[in-house]
Amino acid sequence: MQRSPITTHILDTNLGKPAADVTVRLWMERNGTWEAVAEATTDQDGRINYWLGNQERLCGDYRIEFEVKEYFQRQKVATLYPRVDIYFTVTDANQHYHIPLLITANGYSTYRGS
Repeated sequence: MQRSPITTHILDTNLGKPAADVTVRLWMERNGTWEAVAEATTDQDGRINYWLGNQERLCGDYRIEFEVKEYFQRQKVATLYPRVDIYFTVTDANQHYHIPLLITANGYSTYRGS
């Protein structure tokens, strides 16, 4: 069973700070249907580490769903993007997949982190 992690973090590039207390869900596509794999909330450093626990991580297509609307509401900022979904493919279950999200109220970007 592989336990190499899928991790993420969120940085608010407008404030230059991590985005804490954001609900994030991990999904995997199986037989044409998206199945929830894990759900967690970002810590004070904006991170989620090891949210799969002892679950086996398989190769395939995944989606991370970031619920950022409430985060921006706490900042008293209107956002164009209430939720951000990032799709990615795990091609090697032995590798660490770090999927960061950089956000502002009116934009976002991502990349494969380390």
